Amino acid sequence: QLQLVESGGGLVQPGGSLRLSCAASGFTLDAFRIGWFRQVPGKEREGVGCMIPSGARMNYADSVAGRFTISRDDAKNAVYLQMNSLKPEDTAVYYCAANRSPLRACFLQGAKYNYWGQGTQVTVSS
Repeated sequence: QLQLVESGGGLVQPGGSLRLSCAASGFTLDAFRIGWFRQVPGKEREGVGCMIPSGARMNYADSVAGRFTISRDDAKNAVYLQMNSLKPEDTAVYYCAANRSPLRACFLQGAKYNYWGQGTQVTVSS
């Protein structure tokens, strides 16, 4: 059974940092593209960043570029989202997602992914 489990969310002050983790089970991440998404109630889901299967390239939304970084630890079969210089508008439920693909590409559209975690809440507030 393929499963993704996020962790690491919480309350942080503006300007602070958090690292979200996404642990995979039932499959190995190096054959899958990975996406990080976030959603605020009443708003559409937003793609934050993604990583191609090889891990050699990442894409980021303009809203987080330069502040967020995706990384992967193949030994732990986990992906991470390092979030720095957090702003109140980063407050959302964050999700990781995966899709098996031979392509050297990733996307910020949720429809491109078919495995999703349960989400973890990130709140940026003073």
